[in-house]
Amino acid sequence: MAAYTTPEYHPAFEEYCETIYELAEDDVAVIQARIADRLGVSRPAVSEMIRRMAGEGLVDVGRRITLTSDGLELAEAVVRRHRLAERFLTDVLSLSWADAHTEAGKWEHVISPTVEAALTRVLGDPTTCPHGNPIPGSSYEEPDTVTLADLDIGQRFTVSRIPEELEFTEGLLDFLEASHVVPGRSGVLTTSSPDGTTTVEIDGGHVGVGAFAAERILVTPG
Repeated sequence: MAAYTTPEYHPAFEEYCETIYELAEDDVAVIQARIADRLGVSRPAVSEMIRRMAGEGLVDVGRRITLTSDGLELAEAVVRRHRLAERFLTDVLSLSWADAHTEAGKWEHVISPTVEAALTRVLGDPTTCPHGNPIPGSSYEEPDTVTLADLDIGQRFTVSRIPEELEFTEGLLDFLEASHVVPGRSGVLTTSSPDGTTTVEIDGGHVGVGAFAAERILVTPG
């Protein structure tokens, strides 16, 4: 797989393109307020950055913000490096999900095409990050999935994907990893509470998953 080659941009442009890409990937409305929430910056700061990015030809601004072809290419390059870094940090260095996510946020801006190609080779050309999100440019094929909240009581499932939106929920990655709610693990939905909390049995343990996460975790039924 050839490494992406894109013009060099300021890391802030990379960060914003990545954020817009990931919000769209998770079907979250790409508006300035959501970008501000995801990045933890003020709305005026987002407004100014989006104005600059539009001037650079990276985004189009309407009712929602969309990436141009150049913006998409940059976003895919950054997301690819981030998810490859996460894979290396968890699979090779045995970092926790949460630590790997944080560190990969730094690595994504400095990985060269040569290092990217080496990571791809060493990792065996992976198709997803540790959380099951697709690596752009890989041979990923999307499986048929539903959310955990869509399952019926007693229905079996295999965890497929923890969307990026959940990676930014404080403490959730640590909780899911410790509870074995990770891609590839199978379980059964045992109860569903009126408040939306879903209880599942995985690896002999019972785990309560709140409504916010249960409505976003993607699983393959059966």
